[in-house]
Amino acid sequence: MNRTLRYLKPYSGTVAAGLIFKFIATMAELSLPLVLDYIIDEIVPTKNITSMVYAGLVMLAAAAVAVTCNIVANRLAAKAAGNMTRDLRYALFKKITYLKSGQVDEFTLPSLVSRLTSDTYYVNQAVARTLRLGVRAPILLVGGLVFTFLLSWRLALVLLACIPLVVLVLFVITAKSVPMYYRVQRSADKSVRAMQENITGVRVIKALSKTEYEARKYEEVNAGLTADEFRANKLAALTNPVVTLILNLGLVGVIVVGAVVSSPSGTVLAFLSYFVLILNAMLGISKIFVVLSKGVASAGRITRVLETDESVSLEECGSGNPDYAVEFRDVCFSYNGNEDNIENASFKVRRGRTVGIIGGTGSGKTTLISLLMRFYDADKGDIFVNGRNVRSYASDELHALFGVAFQSDFLIADTVRANVDYFRNLPEESINKAVYCACADEFVKELDGGLDYPLAQKAANLSGGQKQRLLIARALAAEPEILILDDSSSALDYATDALLRKRLSENYPDCTKVIVAQRVSAVRHADLILVLSDGKIVGAGTHEELKETCEEYGQICLVQTGGDL
Repeated sequence: MNRTLRYLKPYSGTVAAGLIFKFIATMAELSLPLVLDYIIDEIVPTKNITSMVYAGLVMLAAAAVAVTCNIVANRLAAKAAGNMTRDLRYALFKKITYLKSGQVDEFTLPSLVSRLTSDTYYVNQAVARTLRLGVRAPILLVGGLVFTFLLSWRLALVLLACIPLVVLVLFVITAKSVPMYYRVQRSADKSVRAMQENITGVRVIKALSKTEYEARKYEEVNAGLTADEFRANKLAALTNPVVTLILNLGLVGVIVVGAVVSSPSGTVLAFLSYFVLILNAMLGISKIFVVLSKGVASAGRITRVLETDESVSLEECGSGNPDYAVEFRDVCFSYNGNEDNIENASFKVRRGRTVGIIGGTGSGKTTLISLLMRFYDADKGDIFVNGRNVRSYASDELHALFGVAFQSDFLIADTVRANVDYFRNLPEESINKAVYCACADEFVKELDGGLDYPLAQKAANLSGGQKQRLLIARALAAEPEILILDDSSSALDYATDALLRKRLSENYPDCTKVIVAQRVSAVRHADLILVLSDGKIVGAGTHEELKETCEEYGQICLVQTGGDL
């Protein structure tokens, strides 16, 4: 919780002002029973109307001060908590964007979404509730007890005896509820994951008529979340009734003792008023403990992300051959640390040449790309870009060398130009050149507004092939040294695919191209083709060489083309 509360520090002035107003309001509330006691025991017996009116005006003024200051204090508390939550969410979002791919895998995307939304909300509620009640409740409690001692120490001892029992109840319930709220948040992560999967795969689900199945599956997840919340809330719900029961028993004791010792009626009435204030204070404290239980659990989850070291270490490593744009030397990598997803991968690509990577689903094609861009670090072996080990590059420096288009990449709800440029302030000539070379010019010029045509969310107003061509244009627009097309032409017809390769060759001759594909036609003209199977490079060479020497490549050619290529 301490880490998250640092974001409240810039608003300490607002917090301090709110606490001052809350203190004034609380003291005004505490003065009311004293004035009431004075009216009943001192003024009423004398039947002095003037004094009674003045005393009544004093009570009215104290009540007005209490209401006004409480409203101001609550507004200031909400403002401080809201600003803190805004900064916390931004810091958490920024941290998530810089996390390494392995760290994102460890947290899981649904869990990060849950921490950014529901966890920050619970922290906000804990801070706001504490600022509103954190001063008022303790002052009412302590002040109420002090004033009750001033009125009658015998009656005050009865109430004081109840406090340890209340504290014990709050401690036990809080200690048990915090772990339960941790479980609630983990269940919420599962709920977010289920919803995310359904939203992403809604078309497939409908096409396969599995809507009812997914609804039942989500019902199970939702039932688990509901059960966890019910258990946690059931325990927290014991707080108010148990505290109220203890204090009401104390009230009975006060009345009995007051009757025995024959306390004045004004004193007893003032004492009962203080009892109400003390009861409200204890209930306020119990509410703080309930929201703090959720807030502490959520703050712990947020802190774990904020304290994760996302920095990419720079290492002094041996050099490779600067004549090669990309070089892998005996690279091994595993996602889970048990089974290699890439095993002893070695190959070289000269500057300006094209390498094609082909293989079945799960063979390791995208993993090779992730290692090349250092989204993950290799477990063994070395990877070089332009003769430098990727471990010696700063992230921005390394990624500036690449232009990347993934198959399932994203387009934002903005203009075509904004999607190609993507906030890099690139020259108009570079954007137009990239659109032309990606074969996107033919449909862009037909759009209403051309490059200024607004795309819908997820570019729903474009076809699959049009989206892919814009993604390729985005990758080309900054004129990268190395272009990576990760299965990003799968939706293109053969003629457009061939034209794309031709324009790339003519307009970006010095750019090294890495083409990941499922189709032989997309890689057959590459200078080097790598054939992957279960994370191993089982074939490397030109199209003609692999047809003769690599059985797996020959099978792919036979299945896709009938052996005509």
